Amino acid sequence: MANAISRRDFVKLSGITAAGLGGASIITACGGSSSSSSNSDSIKVGLMGPYSGDVAQYGLAVRHGAELYVKELNEAGGIGGRNVELNTQDEKGDATEAVNVYNKMAEDGVVAIIGDVTSTPSIAVAQASVKDNMPLVSASTTAADFISYGPNAFRACVTDPYQGKLMADFAATQGYKTVGVIFNSGGDYEVGVKDAFVEEAKAKGITVLDPQGYAAGDVDFNAQLTTIIAGNPDAVLAPNYYQDDGKIVTQARQLGYKGVFLGADGWSNILGGDEEYASATDLEGCYYDCSFILENDDEGVQKFVKAYKDEYGESPTNFCALGYDAAMVMMNGIKTAVEGGADLSSDDGRQAIAKGSVEGVTGTIKYDGTGDPVKPTLVITFKDGAQKVFDTIDPDLTLRGIYSIWCHRVAKRAARG
Repeated sequence: MANAISRRDFVKLSGITAAGLGGASIITACGGSSSSSSNSDSIKVGLMGPYSGDVAQYGLAVRHGAELYVKELNEAGGIGGRNVELNTQDEKGDATEAVNVYNKMAEDGVVAIIGDVTSTPSIAVAQASVKDNMPLVSASTTAADFISYGPNAFRACVTDPYQGKLMADFAATQGYKTVGVIFNSGGDYEVGVKDAFVEEAKAKGITVLDPQGYAAGDVDFNAQLTTIIAGNPDAVLAPNYYQDDGKIVTQARQLGYKGVFLGADGWSNILGGDEEYASATDLEGCYYDCSFILENDDEGVQKFVKAYKDEYGESPTNFCALGYDAAMVMMNGIKTAVEGGADLSSDDGRQAIAKGSVEGVTGTIKYDGTGDPVKPTLVITFKDGAQKVFDTIDPDLTLRGIYSIWCHRVAKRAARG
């Protein structure tokens, strides 16, 4: 079994500030064998996700983003003159298979793993990896429990509860008094966002209509929407994936609902992808939170978009950007140690710290005592047939602070007319 690095050591070696973290293990720069052709002087890192099956679109998007970053890194000289070799394996969207893949990667001698992608397999891998203290960086696992099993797990995305609270605070700043909710009652992601939203919205004095659940695979939402619309809500939270929410928005408009829909990062790609799941007209004036959209005119974002299009011939999604950033976080941890000449098996090696943070495509990413990132979050709206960034939430603000700041911003916008 490969030696590994604890969260404490990884944060130190990555140059990302952290406090109060335990664990004292070590990392080997390379060792064992890889499932692909191997260079004995390469640094072996695992990359796992669902590359076949029902959720393959998410896994492949993360994989492409991560592979692009590693390609750029290797072309720039690698880490200390050594290439990073990715051991890439498909877990098919299955938790049991994910654990099997993890065990194979550990036997192959990877020093760390970028993965997993969706919540249930990711949690299974987090549990299995505790015994080895194997560093994990997930691009997109939003389930809060992912980092709770041991001090070796990190994520590049924000959590379900964070998104739910954020959008409830946003609803309050927009002046919504009554809000409906429609959600997939069998989805961990959907339930996680919904629960946090409902709790925070009620705390803000918003009336939340009885949440309307539906089963995975449902395509007709008219019964739930009819019940919600009867309550005359100012907005409706639909914290699901874009395939469902596109249908939900479309059917709600057909039923005569003209109000606002709110979503979370599962809405990414609802408009502007290979298939449009709702019309731009129906989405006009709706809002959701996420880390990345193509329309963001930030220079770093546009540089990434161009590189991705040049490499794959298509536009990147939110999952692609998060995959790129997850790889960046992981490689930065290894790069800082190796290029600093640290003996990673010694205490001195673990103290070879370069202070700083990672400037990712989805913003500046750092960690402060847990495996959850401190990073900006975008609130996206739809206007004149396109998506646009409505606001960027400062990661150093608490959610309580966000409320007061947004109130100030809303007042300023109103004053400007």
